[in-house]
Amino acid sequence: MLGVSADTPQTQKKFQTKYDLPYTLLSDSDKKVCNAFGVIKDKNMYGKMVKGIARTTFIVGPDGKIAHIFNNVKPEGHAEAVLAVLRNGKK
Repeated sequence: MLGVSADTPQTQKKFQTKYDLPYTLLSDSDKKVCNAFGVIKDKNMYGKMVKGIARTTFIVGPDGKIAHIFNNVKPEGHAEAVLAVLRNGKK
């Protein structure tokens, strides 16, 4: 399992330590990965449209292909939803 964000490696390390995350976090500060996966979206921030990263989870199968996409992820209940897809093998 990997996590990717546009944060610096130093910021990610603090986050990983604070929340005791058991997986690797990758820094995408130049947003090349975000752009490749199409997660840079228009967002409304205080009435102003800005470009931002939409929280998205991709399940990648053993063949290296994307097996499932969760768009507009909210932290509450998300882990359970991902586990359900992994357990049921849904596409």
